[in-house]
Amino acid sequence: MRYFNIAGPCYKAEHYMIEASSRLHGVEELIDMKQYFVIHAARQSGKTTYLKDLTQRLNTGGKYYALYCSLENIQNITDAEKGLPAIVKHIKNTLRFSDIPHWAEFAKEADYTDFTGVLGTELTVFSMLLDKPFIILFDEADCLSEDTLILFLRQLREGYNSRPLRIFVHSIALVGMRNIRDYKAKIRPDSQSLGSASPFNIVTESLTLKNFTKEEITTLYQQHTDDTGQKFEEDAVELVYEQTQGQPWLVNAIAREVIDKMLQSDYTKPVTAGFVREAIQTIIMRRDTHIDSLLERLKEERVRKVIEPIITGEDFFDRLSDDFMYVKDLGLISETKGRLAPANPVYAEVIARTLTYNTQQVLSQDTSLYQMPRYLKDGRIDMDYLMRDFQQFWRENSAIWIERFDYKEAAPHLILMAFLQRVVNGGGQIIREMAAETRRLDLCVVYEEQKYPLELKLWRGEKSLQKGIEQTLRYMDVYGCAEGWLAIFDRRPERTWDDKLYMKKETIDGKTVTITGL
Repeated sequence: MRYFNIAGPCYKAEHYMIEASSRLHGVEELIDMKQYFVIHAARQSGKTTYLKDLTQRLNTGGKYYALYCSLENIQNITDAEKGLPAIVKHIKNTLRFSDIPHWAEFAKEADYTDFTGVLGTELTVFSMLLDKPFIILFDEADCLSEDTLILFLRQLREGYNSRPLRIFVHSIALVGMRNIRDYKAKIRPDSQSLGSASPFNIVTESLTLKNFTKEEITTLYQQHTDDTGQKFEEDAVELVYEQTQGQPWLVNAIAREVIDKMLQSDYTKPVTAGFVREAIQTIIMRRDTHIDSLLERLKEERVRKVIEPIITGEDFFDRLSDDFMYVKDLGLISETKGRLAPANPVYAEVIARTLTYNTQQVLSQDTSLYQMPRYLKDGRIDMDYLMRDFQQFWRENSAIWIERFDYKEAAPHLILMAFLQRVVNGGGQIIREMAAETRRLDLCVVYEEQKYPLELKLWRGEKSLQKGIEQTLRYMDVYGCAEGWLAIFDRRPERTWDDKLYMKKETIDGKTVTITGL
């Protein structure tokens, strides 16, 4: 039986899948035009599945010879003198398992001492042997070390430029997580360069795989229903799309978690929104390889520069920077109508939990404090009591705790989130809405179907306080609440704690906003 795949490329006979070609258009037209181009997308979004399918379609079409070649095994070779021969040998080995004729002739008499030209030479000689145009789809191209990458691109460019005079590879795709812009960023700091505005300036286009649409998720899940009779309820599919924004690995992982683990392949039970919600929490807490590899990136300084203003809601202006493009290509963030935010709510939750993990662990050591029963009153959370506790905690610990964070600007927001997470671990959840250039962080504590909206802001004068009240009221409207809370962090060094710590209420049109000074 077919199943939902979360490891490696998908195959029609074994996996439920959406044709990758439906998410990326124009590639075969570029190949027909003899173009060299880049395909980039986040990890585990379907790149390899697409490339293998494209390779098969090109070869069965009878017009070309196409080779899929992953460069992942070359990534640890930092010396170009060894890296270029390794690439040539890897192409030779890959050709052995293809249906391309004359494969045994490739690099048969290669001069590996000429590492600055061996790749271009052998590709030229082999292309001349073939009776059809030769195409290479290089997967994981962005994993090459800097020196190897420079010579690799330079030899491909030289071959491209020589094509009017001699036969060379008809079309080449460089495929990886990063856009061509980041190839440039990777090379530029070094004294070496390709001597052009772009390290691979023959590339005509840079394409990316899109996430699944809601309709495609429905189609994917329907394949399972057709095979087994097990239905996905409409609100379950809606929740999957809302929480993942169609990220392919997450879409498959949630379905697999529900069907194989939670329901243990009992196809008589429908997949409900409740099961989906539980599966998401399990995946977040388990930190599967896909999520863990992304979150390792949070430690990188260039990632912090982009993620931090998203957490705090501060302005982010440099959308042309290499750092911004890098984080976007990793799939950690998205931009909708000019608004920067985590790519989906699942990633937002995991980012917050990862950055606050150590704080939560320390808070958990004192089991007598900061637990849900302490704050319950008549079945509801006493948010005023909870926020007063945090005020005291902030006063006693903020100076020490902020120094522990790499994300120092976002430290107040992260520490409050860790504090709240410690409380709701006893039976609730936190809904987080992060976005740059909003000047706030939206949180909603949920317990027993009761919602408690909370806005976090940094003090930037009286106008920021008034703006914060207005934003809190709007956020309360989203959840239909008559009461909300606004936390204002005042980081002015001249202010005393007695000045900064206060709690007051504002009632506007019958709605109450409790302002907590911090």
